Amino acid sequence: MTPSISLAPRYRLDDELPWLVGIDPARYYWITVNGDVNTPVALPGLMVSPVSELKQTIRRFRSLQPQQQMQVARTASSFTIHCINSNCYAVEVDGEIPVWHLFDQETLESLLMSAHPDWQCAERDIDLGRQMLMRSLEQSLVA
Repeated sequence: MTPSISLAPRYRLDDELPWLVGIDPARYYWITVNGDVNTPVALPGLMVSPVSELKQTIRRFRSLQPQQQMQVARTASSFTIHCINSNCYAVEVDGEIPVWHLFDQETLESLLMSAHPDWQCAERDIDLGRQMLMRSLEQSLVA
């Protein structure tokens, strides 16, 4: 029997602690994990060009049932959204160690809506995109 609610902590828009650092121009969601503001993590976000593709993705997300998942494609990569229960979703991020970040439905849907072609990031979030670029340059120099 699957429990109807999840007691696991998850990111919510009304959290007491600020966890969302920002969303950069490439639609990466920058969050603080476990309240560590010194090392924000960039989660891949949804990127679409036509509005119809955004609508289709949002419909697929809203129709997810517990134990279902959906692949969300980006230009060169993808990520997976898992429906844990009716108000608990996990964004699976692959890396050295795979990690699932838990969100409530309203929060994750709001993040996905930033994929709208007319959306513009906040002026202060442009620096987050620069940080992502610097990280990728450092990785290519090390390799």
